[in-house]
Amino acid sequence: MTAASPTPGRRAYRSPRRQQQAAETRAAVLAAAAELFAGRGWTATGMRDVAAAAGVSVETVYANFPSKAELLMAAIDVGVVGDDEPVPLAQRREFAALATGSTADRIAAAARLITAINRRIGGLRRALGEAAVSDPVLAQKVAESEGRRRTNTREGVELVVGRPVDDDVADTVWAFTGVDVFHLLTDIAGWSTRRYEEWVRRTLSRVLTE
Repeated sequence: MTAASPTPGRRAYRSPRRQQQAAETRAAVLAAAAELFAGRGWTATGMRDVAAAAGVSVETVYANFPSKAELLMAAIDVGVVGDDEPVPLAQRREFAALATGSTADRIAAAARLITAINRRIGGLRRALGEAAVSDPVLAQKVAESEGRRRTNTREGVELVVGRPVDDDVADTVWAFTGVDVFHLLTDIAGWSTRRYEEWVRRTLSRVLTE
């Protein structure tokens, strides 16, 4: 006797409960990875450490992220936008807010967004920089990530001012809003994130309105 063949055109059953559990597991792994990479750095964080912190098996971590590098890059991606939904930064509500209200309102919104992103990814980017020293693939990822940030910065600046801007203006904002400057001011100089946000707001105002 042969096994019955599937009914033509019948879709495979997908359990919403199982999908939810898978999403929750992935989110837990990403949260654990973000905390460990940011706190310990690249070398001192292993996949087993992430699995233990997330309360899952190592096999589960690898099933979601085939390599340590992919896990770090995914954690950074989540840090940039604030969640693991597949929606680019430029399509987010926070980004659209850069085109709403007065110029002062838009600049304040930009300062809030920049501060939130740098606060979430500061430690992760340092871990990526550590890893990139000995890994050419990750070094390329760093360059690609900064390229995307440069593009997003120009788009954001043009939303704020309501017109195209030249390279000098776009690249000035791209440079001083980078995570390295955030690290210098908050971790080395001891600024609070509130003070940093206010500094970004004032500096943006000078660059974009004077």
